[in-house]
Amino acid sequence: MDLNAYLTSGARWIEAELDRRVPPADTRPATLHAAMRHSLFAGGKRLRPILCAAAATACGAPREAALLPAAAIECLHTYTLIHDDLPCMDDDDLRRGVPTCHKVYGEAIALLAGDALQALAFQLAAQTPVAALEIVRELAAAAGSQAVVGGQVEDMLSEGQPPDAERLRYIQQHKTGDLLACAVRMGVLAAAGTPAALAAATTYGQAIGEAFQIADDILDATATTAQLGKTAGSDAAREKNTAVSVYGLDGARALLQERVEQALAALADFPGDTAPLAALARHIATRKN
Repeated sequence: MDLNAYLTSGARWIEAELDRRVPPADTRPATLHAAMRHSLFAGGKRLRPILCAAAATACGAPREAALLPAAAIECLHTYTLIHDDLPCMDDDDLRRGVPTCHKVYGEAIALLAGDALQALAFQLAAQTPVAALEIVRELAAAAGSQAVVGGQVEDMLSEGQPPDAERLRYIQQHKTGDLLACAVRMGVLAAAGTPAALAAATTYGQAIGEAFQIADDILDATATTAQLGKTAGSDAAREKNTAVSVYGLDGARALLQERVEQALAALADFPGDTAPLAALARHIATRKN
């Protein structure tokens, strides 16, 4: 399959829906809505919503079945990025090649823009025509203290500490893996998929979640700021617990390939077309930003 065309089509599809759902930038309070849109439409591959749609396809449904949960997961993801970039956390100046939300609108507005996007995510998820309650539960679980928030806390606490493989696995699974697994599981639920497909979505999502974070760690250590669209080398500067600090570059690359193979093996339990999910798993291992 032509993955670039698939990603481009998927990004346009979800961005059109997000544009319909987020208030215009001049809607009162205009500064808040402008800040939300600044981060939401700053670019990016829209990997999570595209995974959500691909999971629905793998269950034999059209991607439109997953439109609302796909939009919801992108809103939730963007909220985590805004908060992750704040001065009280990673204090980053760039995200996707543009100034971060707090650099443009100030810390208070950025914080509130993230809050508003999180609320919108649940509003969208609750409107899903099929399995809305289950989808809201998935989103809530992935957003909570034992998922993305907990992963972020462990990531922050690991700064300046000796490399720790067990803590690293926790960070990979929860800071990144839970939202990716949530995206795939919501796609299955929106498509009324089988229990076997839902279990496969969990295995696949967690594996690509770890792979994505490992790839991120490798890129931070090897790419330039221009290539990444965000500050390169920041992990080492903050003495973070990463796949590179724990395993070295060669070990991290080997582990990355292992996780991709695990994801690909899980696809056997989906009843429909899994080519997009397979291509996306391979893409995570070879991406340049």
